[in-house]
Amino acid sequence: MNILGISAFYHDSAACLVQDGRVVAAAQEERFTRRKHDPGFPLQAVRYCLAEGNVPKDGIDVVVFYDKPMTKFSRIAKTYFATAPRGLRPFLMAMPVWLREKLWIPADIGAALRSIDAGDAKARYFCEHHQSHAASAFFPSPFQSAAVLTLDGVGEWATTSLAHGRDNKLDLLEELHFPHSLGLLYSAFTYFTGFRVNSGEYKLMGLAPYGEPIYADLIREKLIDIRDDGSFALNMEYFGFHDDLRMTNDKFADLFGGPARAPESDTTRREMDLARSVQAVTEEIVLKQVNHAHKVTGEKNLCLAGGVALNCVANGRIIREGPFENVWIQPAAGDAGGALGAALHVWHQVQDNPRQADGKNDSMAGAYLGPVFDDDEIAAWLTDRGYPFTTYSDEDLADKAAELIAEQNVVGLFQGRMEFGPRALGNRSIVGDARSPKMQTVLNLKIKYRESFRPFAPSCVEERIGEYFEIDRPSPYMLLVAQVREERCLPPAGDTEGNDLFARVSQPRSDIPAITHVDYSARIQSVNAETNPRYHAIIDSFAKRTGYGIIINTSFNVRGEPIVCTPEDAYRCFMRTEMDWLVLGNHVLEKKAQQSTDEAAASWQEEFPLD
Repeated sequence: MNILGISAFYHDSAACLVQDGRVVAAAQEERFTRRKHDPGFPLQAVRYCLAEGNVPKDGIDVVVFYDKPMTKFSRIAKTYFATAPRGLRPFLMAMPVWLREKLWIPADIGAALRSIDAGDAKARYFCEHHQSHAASAFFPSPFQSAAVLTLDGVGEWATTSLAHGRDNKLDLLEELHFPHSLGLLYSAFTYFTGFRVNSGEYKLMGLAPYGEPIYADLIREKLIDIRDDGSFALNMEYFGFHDDLRMTNDKFADLFGGPARAPESDTTRREMDLARSVQAVTEEIVLKQVNHAHKVTGEKNLCLAGGVALNCVANGRIIREGPFENVWIQPAAGDAGGALGAALHVWHQVQDNPRQADGKNDSMAGAYLGPVFDDDEIAAWLTDRGYPFTTYSDEDLADKAAELIAEQNVVGLFQGRMEFGPRALGNRSIVGDARSPKMQTVLNLKIKYRESFRPFAPSCVEERIGEYFEIDRPSPYMLLVAQVREERCLPPAGDTEGNDLFARVSQPRSDIPAITHVDYSARIQSVNAETNPRYHAIIDSFAKRTGYGIIINTSFNVRGEPIVCTPEDAYRCFMRTEMDWLVLGNHVLEKKAQQSTDEAAASWQEEFPLD
């Protein structure tokens, strides 16, 4: 049976194919269109999933959408009417889009499938937004039963939900409803500190360790009423997302000493302290909700999804301080993962197909669910364009890549199937030497073209993770933050409290300084030899050369662009940045060789111009 899951029309559109209960393929539309967070119908992602699963024309048994548009439309209309006349302007702006596009999703799905000659599905379903998130958290998890928490901005009405997963069923127990949303509270501060909502939340989390939680009590006093069970109510007098086109209003600005920071302007001490403060409040709420979930369900296992579940600092505290023995987080926890959850919801919850979990292994295939390009295909593309390269065997490639990293080169790594979700996990990654005190600054300013304060994550061979970090379990999806082991840390030097972010970033804090954040923490990826043998072999070879089984891993893209999908995407990013080497499958390209003549340099600059 072929079940096609779709998420679309808000942000991070995606498609997923589930065949007889197995997740065969999943991808975000942004990777194909090259439009970051693309909200459009995921036509190219659908086409890829159907091709990956060899689904014939008219072979789709079920297509399922990840939320219920009519229910969401009802919520939006009721909200704007309830806040009239303030809500009139956003209402008038939203209605044409709904009347022209979003109310016609069933017809659009059929038209889209016919446009790619896929025929039509035999059945269609619409899954509630938080049902999709919960299904994405529980059904692929290693657990036969678990408490399931989903936390995000808003679905139809739900913003937080608690469910109990047992065998092949999910039972909803409790919900919080719009406008009281932890995700929207965090996004309000994302907006106010000058970052883009639905993409800049990572920046806010990365900025938080530079500040102090001096506004946390003010947030609790004026903005949010937090109860012992983790439920809460926002004071809507300070927010604009329910009745305006802004996340916050003038009253919010007055509370925090002036208007929102202008995007791209200097980051001040206020923004650092605001980031730390809302992070502290977020962690408090999440921990209370986790303890409540444990009390209500009596479970030893916890599953998480929704955009807030991508807050890996909060996740680290759940691991260290929470009551659950085991925690599993959906790697595509945001809206993209809703496509996967919706498909699994139909297979298990609707069609009552059985499910077995072994308590250890999830069914996400390491999140490597996207397109793959074989070596012959890549070689033909390079040869056709005249790009010089050298081909290595699998064993020699691992040694060559490790050698390049150890020599302080920045290496683009493109291999295997593309990752599903927001994290690059070794197949579409830029890698470097974690021992280098300069590598964080180099990567931020010369490769990623992003804010200098943003930290980088380590990839560590799973069997040695305890040598570097205070953690007692694998972290395969880069969703947990843990402290660097104390014996590896160095005492702070120079200005540790000042406003000069560049100076503070540049201070070595451990013997792996490039991945040690200002608070001596790191967002960890553990690499398993079975799940990703090629990436594991590279890090293992690096360990044999240097004694360190750990390297830097950041996503293969520049700021404002999606992670690369194809060899052409990778080559373009390689040539537009100051990256030194590119590994495409088993083929290795040196930047200097690509620019060997003035004519060659002029040619690629014309073909791949900077935006």
